[in-house]
Amino acid sequence: MNPRPLRRVLIANRGEIALRIMRACRDEGLETVAVYSDADRYAPFVRVADRAVRIGPAAPVESYLRIAVLLEAARASGADAVHPGYGFLAERAAFAQAVDDAGLIFIGPPASAISAMGDKTSARRLMAAAGVPIVPGSLAALNDPDEAAAVAREIGYPVLVKAAAGGGGKGMRVVAAPRELAAALATASSEATKAFGDGSVYLEKYIERPRHVEIQILADHERTIHIGERECSIQRRHQKLVEEAPSIAVDEALRERMGAAAVAAGVAVGYRGAGTCEFLLASNGDFFFLEMNTRIQVEHPVTEEVYGVDLVREQLRIAGGRAMSVPYGRLVPRGWAIECRITSEDPANGLLPSAGLIRWMRAPAGPGVRWESGVETGSEVTLFYDSMLAKLVVHAPDRRQAIDVMQRALSELTIVGVATNVPFHRALLADPEFLAGTIDIQFLDRRADLLAAADDAATTMRLAVAAALLADDRRLSRRGTVPAAAPERVASSSAWAATARRDALR
Repeated sequence: MNPRPLRRVLIANRGEIALRIMRACRDEGLETVAVYSDADRYAPFVRVADRAVRIGPAAPVESYLRIAVLLEAARASGADAVHPGYGFLAERAAFAQAVDDAGLIFIGPPASAISAMGDKTSARRLMAAAGVPIVPGSLAALNDPDEAAAVAREIGYPVLVKAAAGGGGKGMRVVAAPRELAAALATASSEATKAFGDGSVYLEKYIERPRHVEIQILADHERTIHIGERECSIQRRHQKLVEEAPSIAVDEALRERMGAAAVAAGVAVGYRGAGTCEFLLASNGDFFFLEMNTRIQVEHPVTEEVYGVDLVREQLRIAGGRAMSVPYGRLVPRGWAIECRITSEDPANGLLPSAGLIRWMRAPAGPGVRWESGVETGSEVTLFYDSMLAKLVVHAPDRRQAIDVMQRALSELTIVGVATNVPFHRALLADPEFLAGTIDIQFLDRRADLLAAADDAATTMRLAVAAALLADDRRLSRRGTVPAAAPERVASSSAWAATARRDALR
């Protein structure tokens, strides 16, 4: 493969992942181009980029999802490569192909690999042919209820109806008995059509209380390797909330078996760059291919912390035709890393999204703490985009110490103006079952008490923040000074604090 050196990278994304990619580009000596919607005009990632191009109104369908507009922004800014980040167009084969057709470098796998893994039924067939274990079920989309009933009888109830073209829990239904199947098929198909434009569904055997364990792979033009596993079992509505590396349930022998399967999956589709194979891990040690994410993952920092590999820089190297810098030989995990996704979701309101102005934010710091955020004091949080504000990552010599560092970091984190899920994380990390590592993907379904505990903690936190802001205001008033970095917070904190105290006591 002839190298095509990169010079300027357009980042077809926003928020914290855009900033993360910009840091890696700077480390590689590359210029960066941000694209932004009207809602993101004053966002940190726009300010940090070397160049920035407006691409439309706030709604993603009018901005971040418009392929032609993104390509025009790349042309106008002189970019020679495009990094999709995650979400939006990151796993759209049509986008990768359009970037390639425009003579630009797509920083990700070939469009053919994205396409092969984008349809879950074709991916299952491909993985089965490559010798990768898959969950028992149909290998093609199901066209009628009778066909589905036959498959369900063969694999046994309970079964899982899944969208062939999607993920994230959309178009997914658990079916416990034959009488529920027809309705579940109709509902899942309708939901899949709305979410993905494709109502095709298929069936899998429903695995009781498995763990969600994923393997990081990296592939250049010479070799495909795996870089250990991540435990991603703490999920709500099929969305990950906490990830850690390594997994408490995986020993060295299992790591190598799962890693070999992930490598086989990557080789089977001609993968290039960073990707992730997700597996269900049963309590008896059996594991089954779930899907392959053909992009960088939200949770990639925990792997970076444990293995000392900058995955985004490796993406840039590989896209430019160079070999990965990861040394040959088996990589050994060092220490333990945990990531908490900090979202604008309200524990007191069923973790539904919260919007508003961030009047004040204090990020945690210190040894072993990594803070990756797309917002700052003064940022406006809207409902147009995903609710994730930041990723809080810690690294320590072992799991228990990592949990302790995370608890300290969470206690230091303050975000005023929008509700967040920080109280949930604090309740979870203090839970005896979590501390023991006895978790699975249905853990939070059984533990509604953790949400109740988070609600109580949120009330306590609101009171504490209100008291702190009032004390801060009095101190500033005595000094007669107003910090330039946060004039709006200082001007409004007394009124906000009074409101917060009243709301907290309701």
